[in-house]
Amino acid sequence: MTLARPVLHLPHPVLSRPAAALEDIDRKAVDLAHALLDTMRSSGHSVGVAAPQIGVSLRAFCLDVTGHRRARSCHGELVLFNPVIIEHSGSEIGREGCMSVPDLTGDVARATAMVVEGLGLDGEQRRLEVDAFEARAMQHEIDHLDGLLFVDRVVAPGRVFPRRVYRAE
Repeated sequence: MTLARPVLHLPHPVLSRPAAALEDIDRKAVDLAHALLDTMRSSGHSVGVAAPQIGVSLRAFCLDVTGHRRARSCHGELVLFNPVIIEHSGSEIGREGCMSVPDLTGDVARATAMVVEGLGLDGEQRRLEVDAFEARAMQHEIDHLDGLLFVDRVVAPGRVFPRRVYRAE
């Protein structure tokens, strides 16, 4: 049985509100984690999903950059609750897309390395050092928790583009 949920699209109001912190990692939080993971897995192209994207205004996201060509660090499939960026360095502009803004991509400046702390599924504090694509993806998901989408961070108005659609011939 899959717990995958539909992904909300802009301009849904939950996407532009800061999400609430979780008090503890209880059964409800674990169920949310499984819903996030199933939603990510079922998309076929997603490397992460944040709780607000599935209509839950709580500070939680899942991520998995395994096998991505631009990934250097890779912590595998993970869920973080109440994530906080502790430190960051570097900056690089890269193209981003989002399931909540399905028709657009945009150029966004992100840190190239960072340290993030948050609670894992077991309720234990985790400290992750990430870089390259994993750092970009994690910042993208944390932005969702702060009520921001990549279109809010595009480096210039002219740097938003229609998403390419590839068709099998």
